[in-house]
Amino acid sequence: MLVSERVKRLLKLVPGERRFGFYRFLPFFFVLGGAMEWFMINVRIGKETFYDVYRRKRSERLYEARMEKGE
Repeated sequence: MLVSERVKRLLKLVPGERRFGFYRFLPFFFVLGGAMEWFMINVRIGKETFYDVYRRKRSERLYEARMEKGE
């Protein structure tokens, strides 16, 4: 059995094909997005989370912009 046939058979198991069509997969994407967001906020890799790095880089950019203006 080819891999594409296996994938098609697996996708057929998701309910709501007649009513929702392709959009029946949206709940899975919402859950995946929420899980990614939770991971980025709460899981520390080393000493920092994703948002710690984001905030630090943003403040560094703002500081550099102010220094270029001469404030």
